[in-house]
Amino acid sequence: MRLMLAVLLPVVASAQFAAQFADEHRTVYTVANGLPSNDVRSVRLGASGEVLAITAAGAAAWRNGGWVAASGSADDAHTAMARDGRTASARVSGLWVKAKAGAWTQMFPRDGARSWAPVDVRGVAFDADDRLWFASPQGVGSFDGKAWKLYSGADGLPFDDFTCVAAGERGVVWFGTRKGAIRFDGSTWEYRQGPRWLPSDDVRSIVAGQRDTWIATADGLSHIERTPMTLARKAQIFEEQIDLRHRRTPYGYVHPVLLKRAGDLSEFTQTDSDNDGLWTSMYGAGECYAFAATGSEDARRRAVAAFEALRFLGEVTQGGEHPAPKGYVARSILPTSGPDPNLHDSPERDREHQKRDARWKVIVPRWPKSADGKWYWKSDTSSDELDGHYFFYALFYDLVARDEALRGRVRDHVAAITDHLLAHNYQQVDHDGKPTRWSIFNPEELNGNRDWWQERGMNSLSILAYLKVAEHVTGDARYAAAARDLITRHAYDMNALNNKTHLGAGSGNQSDDEMIFMNFYSLLKYETDAGLRQKYLLSFRNHWQNERSEMNPVFNFLYAATVKGQKYEDAYGPIDLAPHGDWLADSVDTLRRLPLDRVDWPVTNSHRIDIVRLREGVRDEDSKAAGYRVNGKVLPADERYVGHWNHDPWTLDQGGSGRTLGDGGVFLLPYYMGVYYKFLAE
Repeated sequence: MRLMLAVLLPVVASAQFAAQFADEHRTVYTVANGLPSNDVRSVRLGASGEVLAITAAGAAAWRNGGWVAASGSADDAHTAMARDGRTASARVSGLWVKAKAGAWTQMFPRDGARSWAPVDVRGVAFDADDRLWFASPQGVGSFDGKAWKLYSGADGLPFDDFTCVAAGERGVVWFGTRKGAIRFDGSTWEYRQGPRWLPSDDVRSIVAGQRDTWIATADGLSHIERTPMTLARKAQIFEEQIDLRHRRTPYGYVHPVLLKRAGDLSEFTQTDSDNDGLWTSMYGAGECYAFAATGSEDARRRAVAAFEALRFLGEVTQGGEHPAPKGYVARSILPTSGPDPNLHDSPERDREHQKRDARWKVIVPRWPKSADGKWYWKSDTSSDELDGHYFFYALFYDLVARDEALRGRVRDHVAAITDHLLAHNYQQVDHDGKPTRWSIFNPEELNGNRDWWQERGMNSLSILAYLKVAEHVTGDARYAAAARDLITRHAYDMNALNNKTHLGAGSGNQSDDEMIFMNFYSLLKYETDAGLRQKYLLSFRNHWQNERSEMNPVFNFLYAATVKGQKYEDAYGPIDLAPHGDWLADSVDTLRRLPLDRVDWPVTNSHRIDIVRLREGVRDEDSKAAGYRVNGKVLPADERYVGHWNHDPWTLDQGGSGRTLGDGGVFLLPYYMGVYYKFLAE
């Protein structure tokens, strides 16, 4: 199968997406599944072409899907022979080459202004085109018989403490290091580090074939297979995995699960979170796009289920011993047949949290019971929950809710939530009669309270988007009048023009960015006032400019869909707001490389030599090491852990213990959005 991506916006040429997409996954072999020892000294091809692993306890050959005892010794990793009889030698003294009948000659590679006298050369290989490759602490070099090409960290080489070099399929070469393996296809460096790819980062030897690569390490043998795949097939796999593991409660809230053992998917426990409404909204939004783009009845069914799950978060809060005002939506639910979550989320814990955050709310109980006694529901709902709800309801109403009965249910639910905000001075008010910690949207706080100045732009944008969605869905002019009042009397349109204070790329947090992109999309989809549109479009453009290096397909597609054909005009003339540069190529790269393996494996990148550290002052002092590649972009999706799109792509060392399994909603939303807007065509 071959993936062909045709770009249907005039910004980027389609030819760059004509390459085949291959998904990579790995299998680890150790003593537990047949190797004589975990200490694998070398891997090579035997006389009959089978893979031969040389371990501390003897050799084994891979035959008929298993390991069998064999004889053999390690190849000399320091010499290589070309088809024309040339021999290359990697030596401490340097790189040496001789013709079939000639004498050894020391090589001094030169590439333009760079000239190396390499020493401590760690490995050599001739590739499928008989180009010579070498690796040394100075970097990597190749010679095609006429000219040298030299690569260092400044050229994208991730690491340089080499152990070996191996030729792969045509145009590809692999490098082993003491901290991972590197694949290079002549333009793209792929760094394979950590347990997602290897049982140990101490790579001793590599054998690479057309679609698979065997990597010998200190703790076992890794087999990385490259499987031809379309993005549509990848989406199907993620859908199947969500149905298998990630639907929590009969309502089907979509959320990661906890694994009993690291990387073992056979036993897992479903979990809730503060943001069940947000994550289920974003998953459901993907299903709305899927139904609209493909007509799939499965997608329609999933979208309807997501709506009912979100609607229930508004129903479960009504009645019981601690009823919330009508229109209040819970963060999450848990069955009362399980442990009482109030034992963990206790007032004592709230007071400890309050020492770090003076505005933190102490609420008792944090998890009230539903009127029927079947559910605990989580209170203190935040603004990001509402952002997700409104983003989803607008899409669901427009793209999925075709019959009047379902459309009426959407209208009633959206009206209830919005009326709650209007009745409580643009705040969510909890069962204790007080506003929640984060859902504050009124002008007295946003414009007048120093504690809310930093949220002023973002929360002004949020409430304007909510009101615009409510006006569109219900047709009620009250919501338009409320928005007009906030704009004319309290300058919420100007607040939204400066939606977030940035100190440059990598500053702030992506949870805010995620909310901002969803709200701009919803607001601009329905706003018809030309003056307001100009303000919102300019603000959206400025925000996207700051985010474009994050290679985030959700951010890129939401922006591109909103601004297509739009211009901003000022005293200096019109500005085309269409996204520019590599936004589509970056988005496709992220979708391709987002691993099907959704385990939160730890990933280490802070030692890399192709990284530029963020300058001082961009991050908080206690932030982890952060940076980006020398090409100006964050690390690719398969060299970090992407849980949701609110994750920080600038942090270099990421992931967890390998015991959290993320869901595939992170892929489905941007993929189906891209198909719906014809940014992607397979």
